[in-house]
Amino acid sequence: MKMSSAKSLNSQFDSDMQETDEWLDALQAVIHIAGPERACYLMSRLSTIAQQLGIQWQDSRNTPYTNTIRVANEPPFPGGSDALDIEQHLASLMRWNALAMVVRANRAYGELGGHIASYASAADLFEVGFNHFFRARTDSFGGDLVYFQAHSAPGIYARAFLEGTLTEKELSFYRQEIEAKKHGTYGLSSYPHPWLMENFWQFPTGSMGLGPISAIYHARFMRYLEHRDLMAPQDRKVWGVFGDGEMDEPESLAALSLASREKLDNLVFVVNCNLQRLDGPVRGNGHIVDELETIFSGAGWNVVKLLWGSDWDPLFARDQSGDLVQALNQTVDGQLQTFAANDGAFNREHFFGQTPGLKAIGATLTDDEIDRLRRGGHDMKKIHAAYHAATTHRGQPTVILAQTKKGYGMGTAGQGKMTTHQQKKLDTSDLLEFRNRFRLPISDADCEVLSFYKPEPSSPEMQHLQARRVALGGFMPRRTDPAIKIAVPAIASYAKFALEADGKEMSTTMALVRMLGGLLKDDEIGKRIVPIVADEARTFGMANLFRQIGIYSSQGQLYEPEDIGSILYYREAKDGQILEEGITEAGAISSWTAAATSYSVHGLPMLPFYIYYSMFGFQRIGDLIWAAADQRARGFLIGATSGRTTLAGEGLQHQDGSSHVIAATIPNCISYDPAYAYEMAVIVQDGMRRMMEHHEDVFYYVTVTNENEAQPSIPADVEDGIIRGMYCLERHENVDVRLLAAGPILKEAIAAAALLKEKFSVNAEVWSVTSFTELARDGVVAERTRRLSGAPQEAFVTQQLGGSKAPVIAACDYVRNLPESIRAFVPATYVTLGTDGFGRSDTRASLRDFFEIDAKWIAFTALRELHGNAQEQLVTFAEALGVDLTKPLSTTV
Repeated sequence: MKMSSAKSLNSQFDSDMQETDEWLDALQAVIHIAGPERACYLMSRLSTIAQQLGIQWQDSRNTPYTNTIRVANEPPFPGGSDALDIEQHLASLMRWNALAMVVRANRAYGELGGHIASYASAADLFEVGFNHFFRARTDSFGGDLVYFQAHSAPGIYARAFLEGTLTEKELSFYRQEIEAKKHGTYGLSSYPHPWLMENFWQFPTGSMGLGPISAIYHARFMRYLEHRDLMAPQDRKVWGVFGDGEMDEPESLAALSLASREKLDNLVFVVNCNLQRLDGPVRGNGHIVDELETIFSGAGWNVVKLLWGSDWDPLFARDQSGDLVQALNQTVDGQLQTFAANDGAFNREHFFGQTPGLKAIGATLTDDEIDRLRRGGHDMKKIHAAYHAATTHRGQPTVILAQTKKGYGMGTAGQGKMTTHQQKKLDTSDLLEFRNRFRLPISDADCEVLSFYKPEPSSPEMQHLQARRVALGGFMPRRTDPAIKIAVPAIASYAKFALEADGKEMSTTMALVRMLGGLLKDDEIGKRIVPIVADEARTFGMANLFRQIGIYSSQGQLYEPEDIGSILYYREAKDGQILEEGITEAGAISSWTAAATSYSVHGLPMLPFYIYYSMFGFQRIGDLIWAAADQRARGFLIGATSGRTTLAGEGLQHQDGSSHVIAATIPNCISYDPAYAYEMAVIVQDGMRRMMEHHEDVFYYVTVTNENEAQPSIPADVEDGIIRGMYCLERHENVDVRLLAAGPILKEAIAAAALLKEKFSVNAEVWSVTSFTELARDGVVAERTRRLSGAPQEAFVTQQLGGSKAPVIAACDYVRNLPESIRAFVPATYVTLGTDGFGRSDTRASLRDFFEIDAKWIAFTALRELHGNAQEQLVTFAEALGVDLTKPLSTTV
């Protein structure tokens, strides 16, 4: 018999009410005499015995639709009723200024958009945080981190205006960042954006769902820094304020178990449950709060439900029959939205009119009092109690499910309306109604023209506002870059083996890992390196690092690993340096971003290397990489087993032919596809220099392969070419054709040059292209400079290839769009070869023949450009090279 303590039990017929009362009386007596811990123990024992007796009873993850924190357990509000009144008034002023900012912008430019309703619902949640919990960074304290709900950005700007960190002029250029500069000021970005507002926002949260997973991994990264003694424990918190609709994003819930497994009691989520998405209810036919309670509690979080304001407390006290709680349990969110959109008379009839018990409770209230019954997320005293409980809870992360009304206070213009999220324009009567609802000291005339309101500095409100932020360390959000210079070691200290390889065989992956091992031994930069893998560290040859630096685990290692006898055994340690995240690219990149922005967030520069299958990077987690770019990340992304033909046998899901094309779209992503270990060394050195010494807000994407080959020593004077994107490997005085190739296809170009010389007496020059992307960007800059100033500036590609009109053949292991990106700057006939189409499972040789990028196809293409279209001659060339002219195009099969 399967049973549950969920709502189904509440509706079952009680066959012995006296026995039920005796059990309940006994439970209450235990709580009263021995305390709640004893009661929990007894219930746990009962559950165990029930299971043993075959009663499959399962405790419900849902509690009644009431507040978790009892009235008797609420702490006093700091400063008492006077402070509470002031803070409620300040919240009303911020609601007004946020509304005025958005509506003003849309009166002037109807296309700008903006959001009012989200902040209207969340204002009190933010204000309690700002006034009592969100601690700023100081010289002696690292500060709390806050991931702000993106759609509430106007409210954060409104607070900054009252604080004095934003001006009225800046508010008047909301969502007009380009226009603002013409007027000598800054505009305000639509959503939190550290690149566009570099001294204000810390975290970009505009792409919903990315904030929650980022907050979780950042809370874990803080513990990582503490356990490695890089940062002193200070009981700092990571706060995340998110929307209930946002919880539908897979990333929002993807890492909940990590947070509980790691016991991240430095993490607090506040989910603004206004019950509405953009178009309507989040769960119209159910309770999103109940659903989230089940998910979070099931994942091991401490759940605090904050549903009803203080004015409901007397109503619950009068609810002797249980009718009120039962009605709330059964009223679905779609109906709650309807109640929010209507007045007290409507709610008296349709909610309180359901049963005689409810009618009796409703009879104690006027229609106006019913209309003003607050949900928990609009009651600062209740919010303070929930936040206090969250920050003092130990051993678990906490989520506060705060119920609010979307568009709170907007009345008929938007409160609880299906269209409230899109509401950006209000007429005069709506504005006056809003002003009156919040008792704002704004005249009708100022209301009509949407004047911003700011009390005098000497007013009690402003004095209180300033005093609270002084007590919490200063204003926030605030982003800083202390520009701490970290000395980069000499390249020979960690990469001499690559610079002087002398034909030793290794893959570029092995070269990178070996360099990493050398860097980890450096006294200055070694402790700052954060190696990260989603999984497959052994695939990438990183097993030797397990013993050297260990895998981070907050618990250390509680077991003896199966391979303890091996030199490369799996070693977990509390001070371990490797972050081995398991099979979660989204989690690994979130850890990488936390490390890559540590220079700003913590004033502690770190250098993360995230090594992963390149196909599972930009294609799978491109949005999170964009968020890292927005956040001005600094670090290395290493796309291993890269290219479409280097991963023999794996097939289309694993073979990457497009990551460099996607990486090229991110302005501060510097991408390279090196062929040799010495190229890798020069690139890593340049990246470290730019990021750690020069504090450039760039990050590097570098692709490596698992293909072993003889590695040459570095030629003379090629460092500049490697960094800028190309250099010549084999130069000829009387060149007939030029072969450009990148990464693993460079050896095919070298072999093609040998074929052309041996079989056809053709002189082919071979160039290594380390970055088509950097070449293309340089070309765009040169082209624009000529266009705007007339200066005779040439692209680097043009400079390098300008000495001859010989045709140029470019080949790479990526789609043709990549080499096509430099076509405009090549001063000769230009033909590109790439790996367009789906991947295939086969050997490397077969794959390169299939995609027509191997030595024989490169040589054939060169001959075609040198000798024209004569079919008979082309057939001769093909037969000599072993090229099948009848094979289908790779994109058609």
